[in-house]
Amino acid sequence: MTFTTTVRTFSIPKPLGDRLAMQPPEANEGRRSGAAAKDSTQSYSPEARDPLASHRNASKPGITFAAQDKLPKLPIPDLESTCRKYLEALKPLQSPREHHDTATAVNEFKRRDGPDLQERLRKYATGKSSYIEQFWYDSYLNFDNPVVLNLNPFFLLEDDPTPARNNQVTRAASLVVSALSFVRAVRKEELPPDTLRGQPLCMYQYSRLFGTARIPTDSGCQIGQDPTAKHIVVLAHGQFYWFDVLDDNSDLIMTEKDVALNLEVIVDDAQQTPIHEAAKGALGVLSTENRKIWSGLRDVLSKDEGSNNFDCLNIVDSALFILCLDYTEPKTGADLCMNMLCGTSEVQRGVQIGTCTNRWYDKLQIIVCKNGSAGINFEHTGVDGHTVLRFASDVYTDTILRFARSINGQAPSLWASTSPDPSKRDPSSFGDVSTTPHKLEWDMVPELTTALRFAETRLADLIQQNEFQTLEFMHYGKNFMTSMGFSPDAFVQMAFQAAYYGLYGRTECVYEPAMTKVYYHGRTEAIRPVTPESVDFVKTFWAENPPQQKVDALKKACEKHTAMTKECAKAEGQDRHLYALFCVWQRFIDEEGAEAASSSNGLDSPGYSSPRSNPSSAHHSPHRPAPASSSSDGTSSPTGSTRGGGGGGAPHAMPALFADPGWDRINNTILSTSNCGNPSLRQFGFGPTSGDGFGIGYIIKDGSVSICASSKHRQTRRYVEAIESYFLEVRKLLKQTQRQRGVSATAGKEKGTSRAREAEEQRPWGGRTKSRGRVIVGGPAGDGKGSGGAGAPGQGTYTPQEDSIGASDDDELGFLADHNVLADGFFDAGRLLQALRAGQETNERPSEKVAARREVGKKLRLMEY
Repeated sequence: MTFTTTVRTFSIPKPLGDRLAMQPPEANEGRRSGAAAKDSTQSYSPEARDPLASHRNASKPGITFAAQDKLPKLPIPDLESTCRKYLEALKPLQSPREHHDTATAVNEFKRRDGPDLQERLRKYATGKSSYIEQFWYDSYLNFDNPVVLNLNPFFLLEDDPTPARNNQVTRAASLVVSALSFVRAVRKEELPPDTLRGQPLCMYQYSRLFGTARIPTDSGCQIGQDPTAKHIVVLAHGQFYWFDVLDDNSDLIMTEKDVALNLEVIVDDAQQTPIHEAAKGALGVLSTENRKIWSGLRDVLSKDEGSNNFDCLNIVDSALFILCLDYTEPKTGADLCMNMLCGTSEVQRGVQIGTCTNRWYDKLQIIVCKNGSAGINFEHTGVDGHTVLRFASDVYTDTILRFARSINGQAPSLWASTSPDPSKRDPSSFGDVSTTPHKLEWDMVPELTTALRFAETRLADLIQQNEFQTLEFMHYGKNFMTSMGFSPDAFVQMAFQAAYYGLYGRTECVYEPAMTKVYYHGRTEAIRPVTPESVDFVKTFWAENPPQQKVDALKKACEKHTAMTKECAKAEGQDRHLYALFCVWQRFIDEEGAEAASSSNGLDSPGYSSPRSNPSSAHHSPHRPAPASSSSDGTSSPTGSTRGGGGGGAPHAMPALFADPGWDRINNTILSTSNCGNPSLRQFGFGPTSGDGFGIGYIIKDGSVSICASSKHRQTRRYVEAIESYFLEVRKLLKQTQRQRGVSATAGKEKGTSRAREAEEQRPWGGRTKSRGRVIVGGPAGDGKGSGGAGAPGQGTYTPQEDSIGASDDDELGFLADHNVLADGFFDAGRLLQALRAGQETNERPSEKVAARREVGKKLRLMEY
């Protein structure tokens, strides 16, 4: 089947420019508060606020952004508080001498430059939506390195629960229809706002999610958007196709069956071109290039306005999103994660045929493998993980509800209103639409052919430099952690630090983002999980200490982490504030003349220069706190800066805090972590932020923990296995200390566990029928319990909260040895020795042998489930 290139008139994506930091109406300045924002959404009906719960939807457009004009603005923290927290964050990462030097630099900063920069920041922020927003965008958009593996994160969706949809075309069609319903809800402002304990959150990012593209230029990138976009672009075997999916009213113009037919036609057409031949025109690879190189290549594509390449590029840029249909079927979790993050690299006969050529990284991408496995890769400048998570969750939920409605028409809908049935509409009502797929056929001029080849080899290098490992820890999750009195996020964060310390014997800088969307245009604040309490815990955990001492240290560390998280969620952290002060200083230098600063203190201008020239100095992203840059010797550096003398009182000398080595230390992230997900996701992750670090995305579910770790070949598998070993060991410690304290069987009961067992314990023992049969117990072998029959209650009952650490340790240690997790030394030899001695000291009397026969065989232990 042959298609000719057909071009409709499209709106060219326009740079958002100053709209990214749009000034809010002055009339609303005095009315911005959390209470006012909450009141603005409460005026809508419960049906509008939660369509799914109402079953019958009463549409009232406007709720999505109803609270925007009332949300409080991001507060500028107090300078003294920021400096104090900065020192606290650095203390566990420095030697006493280093920390003394940093404290001296901070005191000098508070005395000299700090107050002036604070005042300049306050003046700068007047009338702006956020004091940090423009600095944030500048840093992202002036990042010159490839966005793949450096900026773009990914989500791996769970498989569709309806087996019939778990093939490529049907799964992709289902996801597209659900995604378009989400687009419609946003455009009609019917999407209920995100809330946190009833408090509405900023919804600004949703207006930047669709029809948006990152467009490189000679002076940095721009975010372009076509707010009227109504088509999608489909990539198959590196070839580009497009068709319309919405009308001018943002209503869907195709059914799921129609979309599936289009996708089937596209897949069949893409297969007509041999894959080795198609790879020569897979222009999506160019979006993985260095941004300045990619900018020059875009100039080649668009130099003649109205040309075929100009129109093709415009169609891609202005699409609602990109749908990538891969021809591969990754089998393992690690392979799936790599495919969603950067694609696969496979070279045959000197030609790249991996899925890395089937991407366009400057836009939101939905990726579907041949077997129906699906994920999302997104351009990170304008949106955070929390926003895309809502999109992914609603899309996944809608696919389930649409299947339910095919069984029962009365099943609820996720949306306040739905599009008119396309199969019943008057054809004239659709307007100027093109539902037939069109293939984009680029004019491959010599410059593009050569550039594509070099871009592909550089991308293959980049992919080979990184590795990925996943952990699906199924033994316990959030319910167990909370039942033991821990914050799940803090609990998992301590696991990362303990596992790393167990492998390397040291603590390193760790980063975790906290969402600040309770504020107008809020993004994130940086949590610094390494604290004196966490360092004390990991050292206590690895030393020969009693279990209770280890658990107590863990509790203190988790409590500290939870307190910091709450502060950061209220925008009371130090990182964003200090970065804004740094950017204000840079702006001042730019205005006064950078040459004077450079000559006066010996600073190399690419050092801690403005984010426009060296964006890697930023440490702001939810997943990219400090993207690594390469130094001249090929090693990775957090900022690429080289400082001369930081003091001397020279004009425009760099402020002491930023000239101090502690500033480099806090921005060289070794463990870059992010907690983002829910049961709709299987995995979430991103690339490492430094050459000697790990990128760790994790999802804490009710009964499991999913982790995706990446690094530049730093024993990633071994580190993931160390985390798993820690999880198992700390559970044993918690169970052991709980029993030693004499905690009742019902204490620490996990959420979702039936209370019928409590009723069974409390009822009087009796009743001939209910006492029949041998009670299956999980107590220690040979303890005389569980002999069955109608014995007394204490002689055969067992609840899931009880554990048998003593004699049954051998079983669990055997299990762990079989799984190669003992080699790292996580388990105290002393406890194993105690277990062996306990077995030797058991002197069984002959009269007890008959009773003991009743205990032959392994007793089932409910405790671990």
